[in-house]
Amino acid sequence: MAKLSAKYSREPLTVKSTSKPLTCSNPFESVVFLFGPTGVGKTELLLDLDPEKYSVVNADSIQVYRHLDIGSAKANTETLQAIKHYLIDVYDPWQQFSVGDFVAYADEACREIHAQGKIPVLSGGTAFYFKHFYFGLAEAPPSDEGVRQRLAEEIRVRGDAWAFERLTQVDPLSAKRIHPSDMYRVSRALEVYEGSGRPLSSYKIPSTPRNGMKPLILGLWREGDELKQRIALRVGQMFAEGLVDEIRRLIEMGASESWPGLQGIGYKEFFQARKSGEASLSMVREQIDRNSRFYAKRQMTFFKSFASVHWMNPKDKREILSLIEGYR
Repeated sequence: MAKLSAKYSREPLTVKSTSKPLTCSNPFESVVFLFGPTGVGKTELLLDLDPEKYSVVNADSIQVYRHLDIGSAKANTETLQAIKHYLIDVYDPWQQFSVGDFVAYADEACREIHAQGKIPVLSGGTAFYFKHFYFGLAEAPPSDEGVRQRLAEEIRVRGDAWAFERLTQVDPLSAKRIHPSDMYRVSRALEVYEGSGRPLSSYKIPSTPRNGMKPLILGLWREGDELKQRIALRVGQMFAEGLVDEIRRLIEMGASESWPGLQGIGYKEFFQARKSGEASLSMVREQIDRNSRFYAKRQMTFFKSFASVHWMNPKDKREILSLIEGYR
C-alpha cells in the first residue's frame, strides 16, 4: 500500500512536529474516536486540536470521494491546512469504497501518524466504520464483482423497494439493522447471500477490540431541536455555497445514480429527482433536510451501542479538549 501522506490527504501538508514519540510501541493503542450525528459540530472541534500532537483520520463514507465537496460537508481548505487529514479524496465517486477498504487505509494512516509521534483522531459519522475499525470485520466472503454487477442491474430495473423486500425475505435480521434507503448495505447483504447461500447476519463480528486497541471514545450530542436547526442551516449553507453547480459538474462528468459515491444524502436526492422528472429544487432541498434528520437519529441509535463513551455537548469544548489532552 502506498504511503498516505500525499495520496490520502486532500492537499499534502508539511508540518514540523515537536512532539515526543509515543511511549507505546503499538500504533493502535492510543487512538481517539470522535463521533456524533450529522451537523453536531465535529469539524469545528477539530480546529482546536494541536496539529503538532494530533492528525485526523476521516471516518465519513462520502468524504472519501473526490469531487463530492459541498454535499458531503467536506472540511474546507482552512481546516485541512490547520490540521493534517487522512482519507479525504481517496477514491473517485464511481468507485466502490467498502468498509474493508476503510479499515485497511485507516490502519495504514494510524501507523504513519504514530511514527510521527502523534495520536490519530478518527472523526466522522459513519458508525459502522468505527465499529469495524474497533472490532474487525465479520468473516463474510469478499466482494464478488460478477454477483455485485448482476445485482446492481437487477436493482436498477426492479427498484430499491424490491431490493429491500428481497432482503427481508432472505436475511430478516440484516433487514432490521439496515435502513431501506441505505442501498450500499442492502446491496452488500444481498451480494453475500447470493454468493454464499448464507445470510450476512450469520457471519458474526468479533466482540473484542483488535490490535490491543484502547481508544478514548468521545460522542458528541445536542438537544433534538437544536440539532434540527443546525441541520437546516447546514443544508441551506450547502445550497448557498453552490451545491446545485456541484451536481451539474458531476452530470457533465457522466454521473449516474448508480455511482457508489452518489448514494449519500445531499446527492442521491438530486439524481432521484432527475430520474423521476417531477421534483422541484425546493422539494429536493426539503428531502435533503428530512433525510439528514432521519439519518442523525439512526446515527445516534448506532453510536449508543458503543460501550465506555464519554458523551459530551460540543458547547463544553474546554472539557472535551481536556479529556483529549489527558489521554496519551
